[in-house]
Parts: sequence; C-alpha cells; structure tokens
Amino acid sequence: MKTLLFLALGLSVFAVDFNAALSLPKRTENKVFRDRVKANWLPDGKAFWYRVQTGPQAHEFVLINSTTGERKVAPDLKSLGLPSEEGKTSLMNVELRSTKRTGESSGLKFINRIDVDVDLFWINQEGEHIRYGSIRAGTEREQHTFEGHVWLITSRTGEHLAVVEGAAQAQTLIIDGKGITKAKEEPKKPGQAGKAPDGSCSVTSEADAVPKRQVAIIESSPKDGLQPKTKVFDYIKPGDPLPKPQLVITQAAGRKIRVPRDLYENPFCPEGRIDVTWSPDSSEFYFDYNQRGHQLYRILAANAKTGTVRVVVEETSKTFIHYSGKSWRHWLHSSGELIWMSERDGWCHLWLYDIKTGKPKHQITKGRWPVREVLHVDDTKREIWFLASGLKAGEDPYHLHLCRVNFDGSGYKQLTAGDGNHHIEFSPKRDFFIDTWSRVDHPPVHELRRSGDGSLVCELEKADATQLLTAGWTMPERFVAKGRDGKTDIHGVIIKPSNFDPSKKYPVVENIYAGPHSAFAPKEFGRLLGHHTIAELGFIVVQMDGMGTNHRGKTFHDVCWKNLKDAGFPDRIAWIKEAARTRPWMDLSRVGIYGGSAGGQSAMRALIDHHDFYKVAVADCGCHDNRMDKIWWNEQWMGWPVDDSYIQSSNKEDAHKLQGHLLLIVGELDTNVDPASTTQVIAALQKAGKTFDFMPIIGTGHGAAETPYGSKLRMEFLMRHLKP
Repeated sequence: MKTLLFLALGLSVFAVDFNAALSLPKRTENKVFRDRVKANWLPDGKAFWYRVQTGPQAHEFVLINSTTGERKVAPDLKSLGLPSEEGKTSLMNVELRSTKRTGESSGLKFINRIDVDVDLFWINQEGEHIRYGSIRAGTEREQHTFEGHVWLITSRTGEHLAVVEGAAQAQTLIIDGKGITKAKEEPKKPGQAGKAPDGSCSVTSEADAVPKRQVAIIESSPKDGLQPKTKVFDYIKPGDPLPKPQLVITQAAGRKIRVPRDLYENPFCPEGRIDVTWSPDSSEFYFDYNQRGHQLYRILAANAKTGTVRVVVEETSKTFIHYSGKSWRHWLHSSGELIWMSERDGWCHLWLYDIKTGKPKHQITKGRWPVREVLHVDDTKREIWFLASGLKAGEDPYHLHLCRVNFDGSGYKQLTAGDGNHHIEFSPKRDFFIDTWSRVDHPPVHELRRSGDGSLVCELEKADATQLLTAGWTMPERFVAKGRDGKTDIHGVIIKPSNFDPSKKYPVVENIYAGPHSAFAPKEFGRLLGHHTIAELGFIVVQMDGMGTNHRGKTFHDVCWKNLKDAGFPDRIAWIKEAARTRPWMDLSRVGIYGGSAGGQSAMRALIDHHDFYKVAVADCGCHDNRMDKIWWNEQWMGWPVDDSYIQSSNKEDAHKLQGHLLLIVGELDTNVDPASTTQVIAALQKAGKTFDFMPIIGTGHGAAETPYGSKLRMEFLMRHLKP
C-alpha cells in the first residue's frame, strides 16, 4: 500500500511539473511591454514617431524631437498631427489564424537576418501555439510542414512578428524585422566571374568536373501515399575531392589568357567558381584564395592584360583562419587602400593596406578585445563605425557596444554606455542612433543618442516585464567562474523553476552548444522558453560558453582546433561546481545535459569522457562523427586532410566508452546533418553491448527534439533518470 501510495504521489507531482512546463509558452506570451521601438523618421530627419505596446491589447503613439528630446504621447497618429497608418501593417497586430487543413507534404526554410533569436510555433487546429524551438540570429532552419499548416514567428519577449502558411511547394522565407519576405534566388551562370568596368575584357573560372557525394534519405511515411520515397541530394563531406578552378581572361578581340595558378593552386572552393572584384580603371581584378585546410588565406590581384598575379593580403595560421566569420574587407579604390579584418595579433581587428604594394600601412584598432561587426565605413570622413565587445573591465566580455575610429587609428570612441548587449539603428542622415540594450536579467532599454559623441538625447522606453514575472517566469541569474586554467573567466546563466524552494535540492541540467563559430549563452533579455520549459520540470538549467568558442580572442578560440570533442567540458564542469559551492540547492549527484546538432555531438560526448560528472544526456540530430557532416563547417575547425583528429573526436569510434543514460533523437528527413551520423553511432553502441534509448522522429528534419513529440520525449527522459 505504501509503495502504491508513493507511486501515485510521484505520478501526481510528475503531472504537475509536466503541465507547468507545457503551459509556459502560452501563459507567458504577450507579457512584456514597451520592449520594442521601431522608428519612423519624418522627411526632415529631425523627428520620428513609433508605436509602442503598453499592455496586452493596448498601445500608444510617441513623437520624438531628436534635437531637443521632446516627447509627445497620443492614442493615435492624428492626435500627433501625423498621417494615419492606413495601408501599413503593424508587427504587433499580425493577424493570427489557425491551421484549417492538411495538404501535401512540404517544407519551410527560414533565414533569420535580424540580430536576435526568434521563436517558432505551429498554430494547430484548435488555435494552440505549439513551440518548435528557436531560430538563432543569423542562422537558417529547415522545418517540415504540410500545405495549409500555419506557423507563427515571435520575438524573444513574445511579440508576434509574422505568420506564414505552408504551401504545396517548399518556401524559403527571410525574417528581416519587417515580418517575413519570400527569398528570391537569382540563378548564377556557371563559371562567370565578372566583366571589366570598361568592357575591354571579362573573366571566367574553369574547372574540371568533380563528382559530388550524394546522400539518400528515406521518407518513410509520405502524406500523399503509402509507399516510402527516397530523397537524394548533394552533400559534400570532409576529405571529399573539390574542383580546382582556374581564372581565364577573355579580351575584346577574343584572345584568352589563363591566369597562372601558382598562388591559388589548392582552393577551398566547393562551388567550383571564383568571384572577382574589379578595380575602377579595369587594370586589374581581385579575388580570394582560401587554401584548403584554412591555414592560408590570400587576397590576390591579377593584371587584366597579362594575367600576372600578385599578393595584396596574406594571412597564415598554425591552427585555423576563421574565413567564414572574419574575412570582412572594404575597398578604398580612390586612395588605393583596403581595410581588412585580421586576427594576426591574437584579436579580431582592422588593418589598413596599400593595395599596390600589398603592405599594411598600420593597424587601425588595437586591444585585448575583438571587433565583432563593421556597420558603416565613411570614405569621405575616413571613419569606421563598428560593434566590439570586451571593452570594459567588469562587464560581460560578450556585450556588444558601438564604437567609431578614424582610418589612421585616431579618434577611437565607445558611443554606447549601458551595461548590456547593444543593438543600433541609425537615423536616415546618421546623425542620431537608437540604442536598444538589455541583459539576460535586464529588460530592454531604448535610448536616443547623438552619433557625434554618443551623448544621450533622451530615454525612449524601458521595457516592463512585471506581467511576465507574475505569470510564473523566473529571472535568469548571471554567473562567472574561472575555467580550466584557474584564471580565465567563464560566463553563463542559471535558471530556476517558478516554484523554486531554496531548502530543496534540484537536479542540474546543462543546455550545451559549443559550435566554434560563435558563443551561445544568452546575453540579452528574452523568455528563453527552451531553458525555462525544462526548468519548470523541477530542474536547475545552466548554460555557459567554455574555451573553444568564439569572441574571446584567438587563444581561447584555438582550443577547438582538431579537438571538437573537448567542447569546453573542463571549463563547464569547473563552472558548475563553483556555482554549486555556494548554492546547496544544486544537486551535483544528478547532472544531465542536452543539445542538438553540434550540441548533440557534445551531449553524447559528455557520457563518453565525463560520465563521472554527467549521468544523463539527450543528443538531438548530432554530428557524432565530423567525417560524416558537411564539409565547410567541419574542415573549418578540424582541418584538412582528414587525419586521426577526426577519429579522436568521433562519438562512433568511442561509443564503447559510454556510461550513463543516453537518448538519441534524429529527424528522418534531416538534410543538415546526415542522419547516418546517428545511426552509425547506434551500430557502434549495439556492437559494444550498450543500453540506450533511440527515437527517430518521422517526417521531420533537423532539430527533431524541438518538435512537440521530440520535446516531450526529452522532458520525460530527463524526468525519468534525474527525478526517479
């Protein structure tokens, strides 16, 4: 009887936790106000208006005089003496509709062009919002759907940004801050590289055809029929042969000159073509050479009459050159100069080059901090406007701030002040900017500032998250601890359940994504539904960025080189232990971990190399063997040729070392990471006699654990093994 009673009580508590988790997205939606400002500048550039949400169904209009900071508020535009909004769509009033029909199997590809994460929901037949995870800033995501199914995109604070309905044919959609627009892809002509401005010649690239690897996946349960379908698509993997294009100059008279390949003999060029940039006088053209292996990068110049090639810029590295994220440049043809981004001094900075001599004139920006993004270059004033991080001691080194510097390195100035992550929107004449900043524990603040010196004109809005907290959402806690070396700060967040009781002990669950292309612990305010949903089950959820991730300098970043299995685990474990030292409610005898894609690889690796600390892992669509995944991402960090480092980081090769409770999830229609990466791991686990759980999600692509079924499965697995 006691056993049955205990079981009944356990199931009751389980149901309460589960219901709290599943209801979180809906009950926290539309609970943050005054969190978004979209300026509509008047023609004179001296004033602007915006509409701001002040309550669940309330808003007001604000008119700002940018010179004086005078602020006028009214219930409508007419009261402000402005034309009405007729014909314009407000993002705050996106028309919601539910799914009414299920047609042909189809797909959606979302491209997030804005600089913040957004959340994706399916609106089912009953009008319920079913969360399908997030789309990270600057990334793409493929989502299986059906014709007639309705999808909602929201901001991190729950504002409705756009609604889209699945069509019979797959659609590519761009999230651009104005809603969603359909992408228009212009076909490129094979081999065409560029025509000279004066029309005297043109350049093409020629390459012998190289067979492309193809991957086949099975759609087991197509909507339009009983029998499975085979889908075959091009998918180049590390080590595969690549084309080696050669540039050919065709002059007006038809004479062809083959540009010597001495300085670009082994390019990383999966597409088989080289793009060129012409000098204004047509005397020469410029092109990039990223040598396969990513340890040599050149900008080359070729003489249009002779084909002679010379080096303009050359970068070398003993590890990797981050070509996919740090190869920005700006041509100054009128002065014969080039501004180039380089990590040659250990930090991402800007350099000024002499195009003709191929020599650097000087370094423009300097310091133990990275330039993160160049926003604007003023050729006339010889000024650069850029975002940088790590500028101020005591502040989170990932926070972005707006800065300006002259071409000669003088006049450097930080133009933003708030202790948070900053997003910038300039006025049409660039004499003012709206600075929106927030932290993971601080709702957004919107300020109007002068571009000249960054001085504050006025505060526009302070977001109000009172109703969000009242709805049972808990504010994340930022935490910093030393990493593996005992001196480097590791930054992360701690998230508690809404019914948190400090007298109790809670299992700890880590959300991991250690992709070296960026950093991933949240830095700005948002609902963080993925984290909070797990926390509502009665867990302490943590996320941090260990060594091997980006934006902390080359030494910090280089830890990942030929070593993706490291995933920053020594730093992560030290961070969690230090957090628990002063937080007795963190139970380190029950630690779990979950992640998708590269995070899926890391989640399983936790039970291979660190099972003395991590006891449970959920790995979603993992690239468990870097030889099995797409070429550009894996050769960037693991190098070329494919060597033993790939084997040493392979979960498949080390599957026999696994200890603990593992759940593997994969989408059968994943075109991002070859699903065979997961099934080969399964084969290795079976051969080793290991016990584990596996669930393929049918009809789903990448990010299968973010589907309602996959998400529920993940929650149940964590509950079963961390809260038995």
